[in-house]
Amino acid sequence: MLLTISLAAASAPAPSAAAQDPPAFARTEDVVYGRRDGMAMTLDVFRPAKANGLGIVQVISGGYFSAHEMIQPGSIRPLLDRGYTVFAVVPGSQPRYQVPEIEKNLMRAVRFIRHNAKTYGIDPNRIGITGGSAGGNLSLLVATAGDAGDPKARDPIDRESSRVQAAAVFFPLTDLLNFGKPGRELIGPMGHAVPFRPAFDYREMDRAKGTSERVTDAEKLRAITKDISPIYAVSADDPPILLIHGDKDGLVPLQQSESLLKALQAAGVKAELSVKPGADHGWPGMEKDTERMADWFDRYLKAG
Repeated sequence: MLLTISLAAASAPAPSAAAQDPPAFARTEDVVYGRRDGMAMTLDVFRPAKANGLGIVQVISGGYFSAHEMIQPGSIRPLLDRGYTVFAVVPGSQPRYQVPEIEKNLMRAVRFIRHNAKTYGIDPNRIGITGGSAGGNLSLLVATAGDAGDPKARDPIDRESSRVQAAAVFFPLTDLLNFGKPGRELIGPMGHAVPFRPAFDYREMDRAKGTSERVTDAEKLRAITKDISPIYAVSADDPPILLIHGDKDGLVPLQQSESLLKALQAAGVKAELSVKPGADHGWPGMEKDTERMADWFDRYLKAG
């Protein structure tokens, strides 16, 4: 249970003192960006008083748990103060959904935001993404594996691109086939700590039987694990990526960010890693690091 609390809290920095000031933004809650299994998927929109015409997707997920009450306006105050319109996305939560499904939901949210860019007053070609831990993993999956959309889709939202133009994340999972050291594979639910196992308990639909069957084949599990590890989707056209990670992280090893940085640099992608000495999975004063993320978005979203 302690791990669950730690990850959920780490999905976004704690509110700063400035967050207690009267809000200089308007908040629209529970905007429906899609539906799954008959249920609405939602996001909150934060529009600053002085908008700069650029949007940031904040992924609300810690340990692949996600809920509306996890949205913390104080965690995005540095972005709002710079004029960014922030979309706090609840992409679905375990145990109801597993990581590949949560990733698909998040891709849908990005398409929805881009489709409605004019409504929200943002440039559809300049969208950033941020998150921490599980939210960092999901953010990087969008950054490295986002696609152009399906031009033949019946739903016009699904015709939109899910690509983003910059990413900045805290302590992300990046390579579950080499977690902490080469060859340490976190495959399937039993590879993970108890609170997080449902997120990796993959199932396949047997349409002939009308049943959902658990995936147990080792090679299938390994293939799925590779697909949810952003390091294997790195390519030269990935957007600039900033990684921030503590060197004493006991939950997601610093090695995860170090390995991704090497892969990004080898592909020619603009990337940086900021290592926080002595920091575990989250630390006091993270709002200062959100300021650095804002600098990153200023550099790469405002340019051009």
